[in-house]
Amino acid sequence: MSPIAPSSGISRRVLLSTLVLLPALCGLLRPASAPAQTSSGLLPSWSDGPAKQAIFDFVRVTTDRSVPSYVSPEDRIAVFDQDGTLWVEHPMYTQVVYCLERVPAVVAKRPELKNVEPFKTVLSGNREAMAKLSLRDLEKILAATLTGMTVEEFNAEAKKWLETARDPRWKRPYTELVYQPMLEALRYLRDNAYKTYIVTGGGQDFVRVYAEKVYGIPPEQVVGTAGGTKFGYAKDGMPFLTKDAKLLLNDNNAGKPEGIHLMIGRRPLAAFGNSTGDRQMLEWTGAGAGARLKMLVLHDDAAREYAYGPAQGLPDSKVGTFTQALYDEAEKDGWTVISMKNDWKRIFAFEQ
Repeated sequence: MSPIAPSSGISRRVLLSTLVLLPALCGLLRPASAPAQTSSGLLPSWSDGPAKQAIFDFVRVTTDRSVPSYVSPEDRIAVFDQDGTLWVEHPMYTQVVYCLERVPAVVAKRPELKNVEPFKTVLSGNREAMAKLSLRDLEKILAATLTGMTVEEFNAEAKKWLETARDPRWKRPYTELVYQPMLEALRYLRDNAYKTYIVTGGGQDFVRVYAEKVYGIPPEQVVGTAGGTKFGYAKDGMPFLTKDAKLLLNDNNAGKPEGIHLMIGRRPLAAFGNSTGDRQMLEWTGAGAGARLKMLVLHDDAAREYAYGPAQGLPDSKVGTFTQALYDEAEKDGWTVISMKNDWKRIFAFEQ
């Protein structure tokens, strides 16, 4: 399949975010019989309050053998959205930035595309023109940069980009823009025999490149929007897999619980998100019996990170949308809303 052909294998979430925002261009497991750790000195980047306490209370009641809500280690599953939950997603999803910045390299290998739209427009750097690209044009860009190569070639290219690309605001690698409080929550859960998974609307292969190094989460515990692969043989007879544009799983909205069932096979006990794309994942987690932890990150700190909602009167956003309806559902159903401004003492590890 030609890599520039439009394809349903590209996440609509990525496409829409591109269209809107182009102008802005592991800890070791504890023994099963061990009780949960005491909270003293744990989660140091969290402010004392209901959000921090909710994590402690949940771990205590699910790991203490003396209480009816005890859960055996094999059923201790916690799932985390990535963009906006584990790392920065504004003003544009990191994977979208990757795709746009990969266009020159794609054209260098296929110079016949230089004067072909939409590649010509992207190469021009004209943001106003780029913002007017159609959905079909954006599909061509994403297909050309995410498919048509072997999985090893894709992994190498993504790794190289992640090592050299810098966020324009902080001038740091994107992999350093990870929320320190969430890293602590991941570690705390794993220290109490929880298996932690990333469940993201972003590209599964892209996240798998860095998830283990950045989050302590191995590739097999990353569930994301997934495209197909094609098996073949090289001239020397060696087998290889080529990334295809066929969509296998759109891991957003209802696709998240569907993906969890498909890839994990157990209903989570804890789920962390930050947007309407995570709503069904938290609802499905909460529908199970016993103790459950459902948490949503509210980006309400424009000084240290970004502020957007539009819940609670925050600015509206097409990326990481947190509606008032979602906020009201969280309040009604007992989910915990994490205020980035009030519940996190620091956001990034590099903060003093």
